[in-house]
Order: sequence, then structure tokens, then C-alpha cells
Amino acid sequence: MFFRKPFKPDKKEIKADVWRKCDKCSETLHIAQLEKNLWVCPKCSYHFRIPAKKYIEIVFEENSFEELFTNIESVDPLEFPDYKKKLEKAKKKSKLNEACITGKGKIDRFTVAAFISDFSFMGGSMGSAYGEKFYRICEYAVKEKLPLIAITSSGGGARMQEGILSLMQLVKTNIGVKLLEENKLPYITVLCDPTMGGVMASFAALGDISLAEKGALLGFAGPRVIEQTIRQKLPEGFQRAEFQLEHGMIDEVIDRRELKKKLIKILSILWD
Repeated sequence: MFFRKPFKPDKKEIKADVWRKCDKCSETLHIAQLEKNLWVCPKCSYHFRIPAKKYIEIVFEENSFEELFTNIESVDPLEFPDYKKKLEKAKKKSKLNEACITGKGKIDRFTVAAFISDFSFMGGSMGSAYGEKFYRICEYAVKEKLPLIAITSSGGGARMQEGILSLMQLVKTNIGVKLLEENKLPYITVLCDPTMGGVMASFAALGDISLAEKGALLGFAGPRVIEQTIRQKLPEGFQRAEFQLEHGMIDEVIDRRELKKKLIKILSILWD
């Protein structure tokens, strides 16, 4: 009589298109299992970074999302060295023409405008086209009288290759949010890992309701930069979503698997 040993995939057998190791608990997970669980580790609830199109699949009703302003994309106004090459590389990697997607779609019975940034395009950094698309979707929401939901995953801040033109987008996006406020339209933000730099210093921090995914890094400068500047060790979990909730910077920390239900509940309160 013998006992079969439990199957553990050998390191040599782990293929990127079949298996994925959790960045937090190191559990080896099957890609199909992760997909079904909305890219949340079933063991430790670590939230993997996912592209903008995945959030569209998770949040919006099937085939209801219509992308808008697809013709707006980054150019090289300052002729910054190698910027054009980096843009082409980012487009190829992300399969997007800019670091964000704008559009409208249905969440349950609600039609909403949406802005979703994508970390895989130059870290989701904010350039002129990025800021313009946010402002345009705010104008569209006002014209069509729709709530706006912004889902952010931007770790790059303002894009240095566009200089002051990039920094101007902090003001432009804030003006967009002001338009929503003046027209009494709900503005809901979903802050994902990471939401940093100029994005967090502008429209991402201005939601009427601010939600954040578990463990998301939220702030302006990163923890390592702050530690090197002040020469002090920062508290455990500094700038993570749970830390920001304790200090009143956001309204709720949510599990991605509950995101759609939470948005429906908020919309039923603010919009019905």
C-alpha cells in the first residue's frame, strides 16, 4: 500500500501563462483560478494589479461599455529624448493608445461615465492627453447628466517628458471635478494599487465617495523616498489603504470581489 504525495508544481514546471505566484504569500496559483477570483489571492486576499480593461469586465454589464475620446493620445511636444520610442513601447505593451480609458456603460440599471487609468502604460502616469481625456469625460458627464466613476492605478505621477504641460493637468482635472460639483453630479473614486504622485494630488483625492482596494498604496511621494528624506523608519503599512482609512483620507477599504455591489449601493443612494 502506498500514499500518493500531494501535487506541488516544480519551479521548472511553473509557466507564466498557467501559474502565478502570489506577491504577498508566495502561494502558487493557477491563472484560471485567479481569473475566476477577479485576480485576488484566495489564500491571503492580495489584490494583483490588473489592466483597465479587466476593471471594465468586472464593473460593467456585459457589452454595455462604449469607449469615448479614443482619438486623444500623447505626442512629444518638447521633443524629449526617446519619448516617442517609449510611447510606442507603452502602446505595444498595454494595447492602449493612452494610459487611461474613458467611456460610458451600465452598472446594473445605472448608466455612468467612467475614467479608468492603466498602470501598464508608463506606470499610468499623467500627460497632456491623460488630463484632457479626464476633463472631456467630465464635460460629457455634465452634458448627459451622468455620475462619473474614476478607477485609478497610476504610480507615475506627472509625466516628466512633457514638463510643465504635464503639471498643468493637475489643475485641469480639478476643474473637471468642479464642473461635476457645480452640476450636482456624483463623483466616485476607486483607488487601486498604486495611486500616487500628481494623480493622488489632484482628481483622485476629490471623490464625493472615495473607495480603495485592500492594500493599495496611496499617497504623493513613496515610502522609500520619504524615509530617505526624513531619515526615519515609517510605521508598518504606511500609506496603504488601511492606514489612510484610519487617518480619514478615504471612506472605505473594499475587496475587489465586492466592488460592483458596492458601486450599485452607492449609486442607489446618491442617484436614485
